[in-house]
Amino acid sequence: MARETLAFVATDTPEAQAALALLRQRFADVGPEQADVIVALGGDGFMLSTLHGHLALNKPIYGMNQGTVGFLMNDFALDDLPERIRAAQLATLHPLRMTASDRAGQQHEALAINEVSVFRETRQAAKIRISIDGRVRLEKLVCDGVLVATPAGSTAYNLSAHGPILPLEAGILALTPISAFRPRRWRGALLPRAARVCFEVHNPVKRPVSAVADNEEFRDVVQVDVVEDKNTDLHLLFDPEHNLEERILQEQFVP
Repeated sequence: MARETLAFVATDTPEAQAALALLRQRFADVGPEQADVIVALGGDGFMLSTLHGHLALNKPIYGMNQGTVGFLMNDFALDDLPERIRAAQLATLHPLRMTASDRAGQQHEALAINEVSVFRETRQAAKIRISIDGRVRLEKLVCDGVLVATPAGSTAYNLSAHGPILPLEAGILALTPISAFRPRRWRGALLPRAARVCFEVHNPVKRPVSAVADNEEFRDVVQVDVVEDKNTDLHLLFDPEHNLEERILQEQFVP
């Protein structure tokens, strides 16, 4: 895969815009459509929006951290950027495809690179039936919400909700409750990556629920179906010493 021509995109923070200006002074920016590699400047949220926004181009994206956490980003440096990109390791991810049906009978589809989440919309807890591959596994989860996370997204919201960190090559997804009230001791499940997950909302009028795929939200849903989209590839580039597999492993040993 060629990695010679570059395009630069950046979030709108002053730091990222200053870094963008410096890079464009030093390196040619041929635009995303013509580039071999897209260089994204920002944090993890901007990386997600860049992946979503350039999905149709099927180009590898090399992120450089100009945000806060930067789990999906490489360190920022001006020097030797073409050499770093040529030496970078490729990680290919498959997103989750969410299909959400709302109370009006409309269906909404969206892709999630990190996770698909369902949340209560009001002060009342959500009541959700969970089925895996057509079989009901939990008749009624009373909770603030529940999510399905990919390995790449397992260190994001999933981890904050006390879900497990998943190695990229494990071939599994994390099903994690958010503030579960009943069953109180249920901590979630590990699912095969081919699993088809279905969330059905009990009493959606009294207890309305929204569905979120990364940062795309649909409200007043009655059913949410989630499955890995094996036909969609997302390509990320990482410096060899900080590849995504190593970052996920390191995160499990953070005190």
